[in-house]
Amino acid sequence: MTYQFRNTQDVKKIEEGTSVAEIVSVKTPYQQLLETKNNFPERGAVSFQLKSGPKDKAQTLSWKSLTQQVTKAANLFRALGVGENDVVAYLLPTTTETLVTLMGGMTAGKVAPINPTLEPEHISALLRETGAKVLVTMRSFPKTNVAELAHAAAAEAPSVETVVEVDLLEHLTPPLKWIVPLIRPKFEIKHSAKVIDFHSALAEQNGDALDFEESADDRFCALFHTGGTTGRPKIVQHQQSGVLYNGWIGSTLLYKETDVVLCPLPLFHVFAAYPIWAGCLKSGAHMILPTPAGYRGDGVFDNMWQLIERWKVTFLVTVPTAAAALMQRPVNADVSSLSAAFCGSAPLPVELFKNFQKATGVEIIEGYGMSEATCLVSCNPTDGERRIGSVGFPFPHTDVRIYDCDAEGKVLAEMGVDEVGEICVSNPGVAIGQTYTEADKNTGLFANGTHLRTGDLGRIDAEGYLWITGRAKDLIIRGGHNIDPAVIEEALAGHPAVAFAAAIGQPDIKAGELPCAFVELVDGGEVTIDELMTYVGDHVHERAARPKYMEILPELPKTAVGKVFKPDLRKMAITRIYDQALTDAGLPVSVALVVETKKKGLVAMLQASGDASDEAVTAVLGGFIQGWEWAE
Repeated sequence: MTYQFRNTQDVKKIEEGTSVAEIVSVKTPYQQLLETKNNFPERGAVSFQLKSGPKDKAQTLSWKSLTQQVTKAANLFRALGVGENDVVAYLLPTTTETLVTLMGGMTAGKVAPINPTLEPEHISALLRETGAKVLVTMRSFPKTNVAELAHAAAAEAPSVETVVEVDLLEHLTPPLKWIVPLIRPKFEIKHSAKVIDFHSALAEQNGDALDFEESADDRFCALFHTGGTTGRPKIVQHQQSGVLYNGWIGSTLLYKETDVVLCPLPLFHVFAAYPIWAGCLKSGAHMILPTPAGYRGDGVFDNMWQLIERWKVTFLVTVPTAAAALMQRPVNADVSSLSAAFCGSAPLPVELFKNFQKATGVEIIEGYGMSEATCLVSCNPTDGERRIGSVGFPFPHTDVRIYDCDAEGKVLAEMGVDEVGEICVSNPGVAIGQTYTEADKNTGLFANGTHLRTGDLGRIDAEGYLWITGRAKDLIIRGGHNIDPAVIEEALAGHPAVAFAAAIGQPDIKAGELPCAFVELVDGGEVTIDELMTYVGDHVHERAARPKYMEILPELPKTAVGKVFKPDLRKMAITRIYDQALTDAGLPVSVALVVETKKKGLVAMLQASGDASDEAVTAVLGGFIQGWEWAE
């Protein structure tokens, strides 16, 4: 059935005409796969190309062949001892094998995608915390250390019994296909887990039907780690119904079976795995995966417009940083097939929205989601007015409230129209009381026990549009006065030389925190710190919010999906402030690194090049909010 999605009245009509039970008429993602395979057996389900050129080799799996591969993978994982409460982790770039592992893992048990750009100790910690029994990763391959990282992590994760290696060789053409086996990187394996080949193992499995019966319960089927902009990763649990709800939203309001969806985002992130892939899974749309590294792959940005022409892409998935990079390249291909672009992960600057529309003729649809809600929360209307800077209306069967809560989650007040408070969400993707695997992390997470507290600050206007104004944890608290970093960031983003800006609170003994800003310039952009300071002074009307320090970086630190990673900026600020204070005091001490701990937050680890007592250091640094310790 086709629905209109123009305003809040349309949302209410959809809710009146549907029920959550109808939305998730099938019980599991695998059952949805079977249904879509039966509807469109020979239609393309997913395509992948190892290299980014518009004529480079590509592999396409139909819905029939994808179903066979997923079935084999699920049977393989069960044969390796994975029950529905056991975990299949994967440390993989984005390929068709990754998608097969995602689906097969959540069918056999619980799947736990891991970001392959994490540090080795974080990877092993995630394997231990999830209790992963099987780890799927790459076989050693040139120009990447993913295989080495995976085997090193397995050595620190005793729960891992089997390592399954995916060889990307079949995606190559001669002569590289002949050369790679001769130049594979070699490393020592220090774990005792069994190592098997993915493709060989799958070939031995039954691809016609599952060798086991799926549970009828709405169980947890996926564990996604999240760090976002707030530091240490947490593990989020996703139920099958939440995955299917995201698929229903994607297929009902965003795209249909004839759409071709270009998704250069990683499959270890909920944005790609759920609203994009689950939406394709429900609708029958064709998903394109350009290179193992997506937007970060060699030549992807340079070839993006030609890839759209090659695949006749109708729906582009992007994030603000990627959209900004694309706008620095001329549209050098026929992109007339493009009908929509979906953007998430961070607010979109107004000028970037306008430039993209001017260059492509397509408006960007801004949406909002998060791992803790199994992703989707709201989206600008596909048929109605798209308000630039807003993240649109809450989706059908999603209830968004703007609350003021105490630390325990008790609602102190509900905000009125255009009043800023914490965005709190209830929908089929929210697992009340069980969002995180660690029970203590769920304490205080739910407003009055019914709505997930997102940690995002926002407001709802008179027409029902949701606006994100910042992160509650990102607030800069200057002498007890709350400063929203978005005020500074939006002002700086208006400068023609600035591509992206990030504001944080830097340590200050008197005020606790002072506003500090970091900027990344557009290609070829030129501007001085003094000019930026003058500009922000003219555009940030609140004197207390004007940055006391500004720095231009070659590139702002970002997560794998293009979100500015503020913990790294905070570490830089702490290092700079503490080092200056120690130098001014004449102490032979400096910051070796800044680490984040569960109990103390950010802590500066100090090293001494001469004599310095604890008392002397405390006299200098004791007045700052962040603590310090001696590095070992």
